[in-house]
Amino acid sequence: MDAVFLTFILMLAVLLGFELISKVPATLHTPLMSGSNAISGITLVGAVTSAGSGGAEMATLLGTFAVVFATINVIGGYLVTNRMLGMFKKKESAGK
Repeated sequence: MDAVFLTFILMLAVLLGFELISKVPATLHTPLMSGSNAISGITLVGAVTSAGSGGAEMATLLGTFAVVFATINVIGGYLVTNRMLGMFKKKESAGK
């Protein structure tokens, strides 16, 4: 594909993503975060498949980078979601 066309698609995706995320109310942030973690898990499966395909050396290298970044994204997302859900738990009183 033409590099200009691919750049246009990337910029359109960035602008659309920013518009959609900026309109999300705070009460929906945690459920959406969990959903995005599930999507990142699917990305991780695809990255592992790409890294282990045994194809071109460049595909293996890019697949390895994708595995690392997708793993960081999944772990970080779950840590943030867990921390946010912890904010909604009732705190125990000091006397108990």
